Amino acid sequence: MQSVTIFVDVQNIYYTTKQGFQKHFDYNAFWAKATQNRRVVKAVAYAIGRGDEKQKQFQNILRGIGFEIKLKPFIQRSDGSAKGDWDVGITLDVMEFAKESDVVILLSGDGDFDLLVQKVRKDFGSEVEVYGVAELTADSLVAAASKFIPIEGELLLP
Repeated sequence: MQSVTIFVDVQNIYYTTKQGFQKHFDYNAFWAKATQNRRVVKAVAYAIGRGDEKQKQFQNILRGIGFEIKLKPFIQRSDGSAKGDWDVGITLDVMEFAKESDVVILLSGDGDFDLLVQKVRKDFGSEVEVYGVAELTADSLVAAASKFIPIEGELLLP
């Protein structure tokens, strides 16, 4: 049985599925597909914590599925823009846990992760599956992955 670690860039998945399909990602359908006949070593969802009730309910759903939730505070800049980037945190965790699993699954379309994916494949010999909205996922990330799984169809809520 393959061992798997799962890392979700929640903000990226939320915004790309919304932009690409005007729908939400189906985390239950994803979990069933990604973990079938696999042993989960670690599953982490990285999100921004605004503290509102709807977000807390969503986080509880993710915990119920099997994800650990890591939160960063929402930062509103004086110019009105917002900050909430988990790239470094995701990278550190992937590097820590990749050696413990046969397959690393990354849910993000962010091209900044292409170097990470290449390094994990080279240094640990792990397969890296990337899930992302096809037209909103960086070509460099798709090319770096062992396998790219487009988010569409059954991975979207109706």
